[in-house]
Amino acid sequence: MSSSNDNDAVVLVVDDSPETLSLLNEVLEQAGYTVLVALDGKQAITIAEKITPDIILLDAVMPKLDGFETCQQLKANPALTEIPVIFMTGLSDTNSIIKALDCGGVDYLSKPINPDELTARMRVHRRNAHRTASAHSALDTTGQHLFTINGNGRIVWATPQTKALFEHAQVSDSWQNTEMASQLLSWLAHDPRPNQSLKLSGLAHPLEVRLLERAGKHEVLLKLRDAAAPSGAEQLKTALPLTERESEVLYWIGNGKTDREIAQILAISPRTINKHLQQIFRKLEVGNRTSAAAIAIRILADD
Repeated sequence: MSSSNDNDAVVLVVDDSPETLSLLNEVLEQAGYTVLVALDGKQAITIAEKITPDIILLDAVMPKLDGFETCQQLKANPALTEIPVIFMTGLSDTNSIIKALDCGGVDYLSKPINPDELTARMRVHRRNAHRTASAHSALDTTGQHLFTINGNGRIVWATPQTKALFEHAQVSDSWQNTEMASQLLSWLAHDPRPNQSLKLSGLAHPLEVRLLERAGKHEVLLKLRDAAAPSGAEQLKTALPLTERESEVLYWIGNGKTDREIAQILAISPRTINKHLQQIFRKLEVGNRTSAAAIAIRILADD
């Protein structure tokens, strides 16, 4: 996506009404946008794949391919998934609004469109998209196996390391969008806590997914792990003179967890965690948890 300045931003307007297209084209050009227009969903997808827009204004009610299905197909394309989609429609019932947001839309405007409100909302969503893209770029350089999924269980974004691990495990895009999406949605429906894991089934090479956080109502941040490789705690046990339990405690210390949180994860008392910490400090010859965490982070840097 391009920069966040309106004078170099490209907006794709999708509506089957020539009158609406003409009106919006005039309003948006005056606001400094470069405007692309499409009269139906299929045309919009074709244009977006050739000239990536910075934002899309999409009519919900269109013949053949409606706006909801158009949005789903746009979001299924990894190159287009981060583009903000604002729905425009005469429908104002709650079900339609929910449907628009569930399929990937970021906002919903009822017709007739107020030009000032439209351009104001576009600026907000472009800024948010720019921040998200910047955050993803930063995470891409961390070397971690991170990815996010949307409300349909499909991958929205993934680091290069995640893509490489999927390729190593010979996991196809089709399997990711069907079998894996189904498994993740079923697992997430049971409200797992952060740092709980799911072993993906049906793969020749075992993979495990760990929940990091629910980034929003429709996006979840996950970490992928090669289940055939040693776990973080196992790596620490191999590299350091620690017991299995001490290695587990140090692993979670390295992940920034408090004694109480570690106690909940390992199902032991906070007092026992403190006893393990004293042994860890003694064996590693450090005076505090920050120094211990630094050792763990260094060893696990390639995890």
